[in-house]
Amino acid sequence: MSAEYPNLPVNLLPDPSSPPWLNKGDNAWQLTAATLVGLQSVPGLVILYGSIVKKKWAVNSAFMALYAFAAVLVCWVGWGYRMSFGKEMIPFLGRPDISLDQKFLLDKAFLGWFPSATMIYFQSVFAAITLILIAGALLGRMNFHAWMLFVPLWLTFSYTITAYSIWCPTGWLSKKGIIDYSGGYVIHLSSGVAGFTAAFWVGPRANKDRERFPPNNILLMLAGAGLLWMGWSGFNGGDPYSVSVDASLAVLNTHVCTATSLLTWLFLDILFFGKPSVIGATQGMITGLVCITPAAGVVQGWAAIIMGIMSGSIPWYSMMVLHKKIWLLKQVDDTMAVFHTHAVAGTLGGVLTGFFAHPKLSRIFYLVDNWQHYIGLAYGLQSGRSTAGFKQMGIQILGVVFVVILNIFTTSVICLLVRFIVPLRLADDELQTGDDAIHGEEAYALWGDGEKESKHNSVYEEFPQVVPKGGAGQVEMA
Repeated sequence: MSAEYPNLPVNLLPDPSSPPWLNKGDNAWQLTAATLVGLQSVPGLVILYGSIVKKKWAVNSAFMALYAFAAVLVCWVGWGYRMSFGKEMIPFLGRPDISLDQKFLLDKAFLGWFPSATMIYFQSVFAAITLILIAGALLGRMNFHAWMLFVPLWLTFSYTITAYSIWCPTGWLSKKGIIDYSGGYVIHLSSGVAGFTAAFWVGPRANKDRERFPPNNILLMLAGAGLLWMGWSGFNGGDPYSVSVDASLAVLNTHVCTATSLLTWLFLDILFFGKPSVIGATQGMITGLVCITPAAGVVQGWAAIIMGIMSGSIPWYSMMVLHKKIWLLKQVDDTMAVFHTHAVAGTLGGVLTGFFAHPKLSRIFYLVDNWQHYIGLAYGLQSGRSTAGFKQMGIQILGVVFVVILNIFTTSVICLLVRFIVPLRLADDELQTGDDAIHGEEAYALWGDGEKESKHNSVYEEFPQVVPKGGAGQVEMA
């Protein structure tokens, strides 16, 4: 018996773990999608970063990604989620508050038919991957202690503003009707601009590293890239917040655009350089993923292919041609070219969304019957609603301008603030040595035959259960 239901036997009492509003299918998919996005970072980008750099930077690069993932999650439940999706404090930011109260976590989320705990987890992995993408511009020279300060500051004073403005229903750009299906603006344009700006303030790598920076393991790089690509099913497929037909369309469009972009980039490499580059194909994969993200569930399949052709060619041109001609691009050392793969591709995706967004698909995603919003220019011209189409294109461009200005300003202020506390850039001797000088650890250590005594032993080497017997021997690897 129950005090609330005194006349019902125990086997007929309502299940407190499944309130009437809970959709178990939606909740299961949302948790799965969140985990797929998390796997893009850990281990996806951890592996990709650790293998695409020189071997002396493998540990540091991978660890920058791993640290960011952990730090963001703690800050997110502490104050970041409520600043991004909570009650309005000002038109572009929510009130900071903790997100660990049991009643709040188990209540229905602000969107979708699942608890807030699921939404917080889902949104946390998006915030985390944004910081990890920024790290891509800073590999091979940023002081790790400076990075430890940069991550929570940038999350608090930049990411939350963009997320609230564009994704929160009460955000000012959200009210205007901007279309950012899954983070073309909030994640990719933001990380591309912030990464480039931070790279300017941190300064370049050592000259020797800038001149030659070969990957230490291309096959492992491809493994990380594969996790990134496949994880995008959750990245774009989870944003309808339901197991819907729109989620299915978003997943298919994502992979079609990405494959087209990769092939386009590969074709251009062969046409102009004579060789099919694996690294180039990976860059084309990334630009395709980024470009389709703001549009994934609101465009038709043929539009996704066109977007793939453009995302495989326009960022290719900006990286391979314009980068060598524009003074500012040549001055800033952007290790992973996040300006081209995320800022350029993210801008391209946002603008093309304003052109190709199908009004019927937009209504399915946004669950509104408003013909004045969410209509691409192409369909506005076709249906005689050109004013609405041009308005949507204007809103998309306004979003680009807002995100660019915000991230140049906030990232610059944060870098200058951190610089007052610790140096942004590693010392010259640390730049020459890399991982061993920074962490006392190296990525490639072989024990037994050919072992060589290390000058800097890891602090964990006294624990035999952690480090294999024989010490921290190492050999030089090609």
